Amino acid sequence: MSNQSKTLGRLERVDLREAWAREAGDFTPWMAQPENLELLAEAIGLDLELQAREQPVGPFRADLICRDAATDELVLVENQLEQTDHTHLGQIMTYAAGLSAATIVWVAPSFSAEHRAAIDWLNRITDERHNFFALEIELWRINDSPPAPKFNIVAQPNEWSRTIEESARSGETSELTETRQLQLEYWTAFQQLLKSQGNPDIHLRRPNAGTWMVFSIGRSSFTLATFCNTLHNRIGLSLTISGSQAKPKYKALLAQRAEIEKDAGFEFTWLELPNRQRSVIKLTRQGTDPENRNAWGEQHNWLAERLRIVLRVFKPRISALTIEDDAPTDGTALEDEQ
Repeated sequence: MSNQSKTLGRLERVDLREAWAREAGDFTPWMAQPENLELLAEAIGLDLELQAREQPVGPFRADLICRDAATDELVLVENQLEQTDHTHLGQIMTYAAGLSAATIVWVAPSFSAEHRAAIDWLNRITDERHNFFALEIELWRINDSPPAPKFNIVAQPNEWSRTIEESARSGETSELTETRQLQLEYWTAFQQLLKSQGNPDIHLRRPNAGTWMVFSIGRSSFTLATFCNTLHNRIGLSLTISGSQAKPKYKALLAQRAEIEKDAGFEFTWLELPNRQRSVIKLTRQGTDPENRNAWGEQHNWLAERLRIVLRVFKPRISALTIEDDAPTDGTALEDEQ
């Protein structure tokens, strides 16, 4: 080994105004670009699709309106180029109410202790459908390189503490609390496996204390999820089609059933659910106990392999459907069909 030391670059913080002189005219349009929105999406663990920029909400305008591709829920993104203030805190509450947004993301160079505490408080008092994030944005360069953005989460939902508080408020038993804790650990371990495998088609989300772990399949009216059912000892995957156009989309895929199942190498259960505004295509493995921690490795490998297959088989066919998507759903697409 040579004793000669390697030359390292110097990391330097860059003033945000060097890149964006104006909030509305420069920063928000930059945030709306797909590659930059992807950076934000990676930071908070969501799969975001831009819906609108400078969306009117009464006399005001919301910076960015996105949709969580996995759950079809609205996501509000509010930007600042200065330290947080009460005006923007009020604006995000006004926009969230006017748009019925499920997730609110506040981006600024720095957050005061009071505003960070306000986001933490909102996460504590709201139900599990609503999520509040506070992100600080920085710019860095190495020597003469172009500035590079970096998002730092300073406040976010605490899924486990929220689950505990909801259980206490609703009078749920300690047995259910233990079940949810196990589910959170189950999906955290599954996420770690997926991360180690590094499949670019699988966009990882925050694990939750629940039956489902949701993934994007590239179209808002479709919800792909893995599930574990501790009551009936089964695991599997579910592809749910929602909205007023669910039945035509389901039938278009059903017409390809033989080809789909040949391509996948196994059969699916096809549920039209004629009396509901959704249909389900699922794959279930019976006789599998998610409470058996010693079997998690084998269960997670089974789920991961089939998740990759389902994405490979269904994603291009879903993308090719010419049936138009209708108005967004209310976020209740996942049925307890597992």
